[in-house]
Amino acid sequence: MPAGQESQDNKKQRTEMIITSTSAWALQVATNVTEQKHHVSRDKRGQVLGNLRGFRGCTVWFTGLSGAGKTSVSFELEAYLVSRGIPAYGLDGDNVRKGLNKNLGFSPEDREENIRRVAEVARLFADSGVVALCSFVSPFSKDREMARKIHKESELPFFEVFVNTPLNVCETRDTKGLYKKAREGSIKGFTGVDQAYEKPEHPDLVVKTVGCTVEETTLQVVDLLEEHGIIPKGINRPGESILGLDRVEELFVSENRLEDARKEAETLKQLNISTLDLQWLQVLAEGWAYPLKGFMREDQFLQSLHFNTVSGGDEAAHGIRNHSIPIVLPVSSEDKAILDGCSAISLRYEGKPVAILRLPEFYVHRKEERVARTFGCVNRDHPYIKMIYESGDWLVGGDLEVLGKIMWNDGLDQYRLSPNELRARFKEMGADAVFAFQLRNPIHNGHALLMQDTRRRLLEERGFKKPVLLLHPLGGWTKDDDVPLPIRMQQHQAVLQEGVLPEDSTILAIFPSPMHYAGPTEVQWHAKARMNAGANFYIVGRDPAGLPHPNKEVGGDLYEPTHGARVLRAAPGLSHLEIVPFRVAAYDRSVRKMAFFEPSRASDFDFISGTKMRGLARSGQNPPDGFMAPKAWKVLAEYYQSLRTN
Repeated sequence: MPAGQESQDNKKQRTEMIITSTSAWALQVATNVTEQKHHVSRDKRGQVLGNLRGFRGCTVWFTGLSGAGKTSVSFELEAYLVSRGIPAYGLDGDNVRKGLNKNLGFSPEDREENIRRVAEVARLFADSGVVALCSFVSPFSKDREMARKIHKESELPFFEVFVNTPLNVCETRDTKGLYKKAREGSIKGFTGVDQAYEKPEHPDLVVKTVGCTVEETTLQVVDLLEEHGIIPKGINRPGESILGLDRVEELFVSENRLEDARKEAETLKQLNISTLDLQWLQVLAEGWAYPLKGFMREDQFLQSLHFNTVSGGDEAAHGIRNHSIPIVLPVSSEDKAILDGCSAISLRYEGKPVAILRLPEFYVHRKEERVARTFGCVNRDHPYIKMIYESGDWLVGGDLEVLGKIMWNDGLDQYRLSPNELRARFKEMGADAVFAFQLRNPIHNGHALLMQDTRRRLLEERGFKKPVLLLHPLGGWTKDDDVPLPIRMQQHQAVLQEGVLPEDSTILAIFPSPMHYAGPTEVQWHAKARMNAGANFYIVGRDPAGLPHPNKEVGGDLYEPTHGARVLRAAPGLSHLEIVPFRVAAYDRSVRKMAFFEPSRASDFDFISGTKMRGLARSGQNPPDGFMAPKAWKVLAEYYQSLRTN
């Protein structure tokens, strides 16, 4: 073939790339392409994507002026859907222009191409089963109709939502200063100033942000999605914000029935319960273990033991609920012989009726199976395992009616806030995020660093305005050598008083659960309970719920220290909760304070163990400056020195 000459086939193939032009803009359109069919159907994707089965792919297109509130509503809706097991992703105009569309300006032609690209991306998201949430000014009706057509041709739902906020309100918001620059003439072609905005004539929904909260506006979009069958009716509503359920179900007898229930309890056969049992009864009554309605029946016990989950509550909307620790009531063979066949039992503590157990179900307490599956070992030197083996040979489950709030009268009851009381406090504080930190030990500045860093990340990286810390020490049974709860509470209060953690955005409360020391299994229980209290972020530390191996000849930790966090990230039934991974903190001698460990300069760091800390406290020595708040250290040192004199 002569140079410069090409075959007819090559020429034909080359000319199939058609170039369409305007005076200022050109778009290459590929015509030699053929759509490839997926082997996986949308229905099949819907079976495995998210926690709620069913294909839910669609696009919600938020349009309106800059500052109208499009992104605020879009991101609130994204958080709402994802926390309920529905995959969603927010495509924001500024974010897209930083990447995919960074080569586009704001001419009418570039605006059209911007919308076309985004619409195609949203179509792919929707086709994969994700709810695509697009927040774009998109001022031209023909561009928005193009976006709708792209979805219609793929038979995908498309909802145009007009965020109708007046121009003068948008200008007062102007957080980016764009309206001011447009008025001054430094920005040309700015929508609402020198570029017209064409209001939608027939949007699927019109929402207003003036006089409404973001949650209230989001609720209107949720109604739209429910109406069209995108999301099921009955899942938790906004207004609960991203804190999950508005309230959890408590097991207390209502005030108008309380007197009659107490009289009935006096007529029933009685079962005396221990302090440990009463602690679990409080956990159940206040809703920490929701959706449990009482001590576990055998089927619930088996489901928890073998699957770390329970059924019930709003399962239809959320799928399974995590519950990794069996909450059971042991009874002796003698008590079982007396009580078996009763339709109700009066539970008594120190001679006083505290609850009625309805329709009791007795079943064999298979202790070795329970211990092996809960703890991963059967060593009777483990403190909680020892208590299980010493408890009754039978278990009794049933629905509880609790005769009033459990009070311990130890001067700390004001800190024992129930899940619903905590939710009310979060709402009063205006919290838009709640991050919980579980602890059973004194707080040093390494712990504080984790909490401070989480708060910073929620503010700076995640865009929350009012994150609140739930500082939540465990207040039930602990092993004998742990620091007692009253001392820990004094120490925690001292940390707050010294300003290590901000008092105005921290709630110090007591979690009433006993401690199991069951490692990765137990940490799921700790997280689930905080989720029921309204937390949506959970900080997990090193070796959570762990302890030294009970066989001293084996030595070391019973559980691998990182497994708790790894298991928690993969645990089922925790869809409302985002896990904040542990970062190793140690004492940095170069700056004389606790800091995140850097392997590249490991020699600068000192890991101060609990054993070393206790030794310093007993001997009256101070730790390195910056390890713990001085007032908090004083509380701890005085406690350990008192042990030496007793």
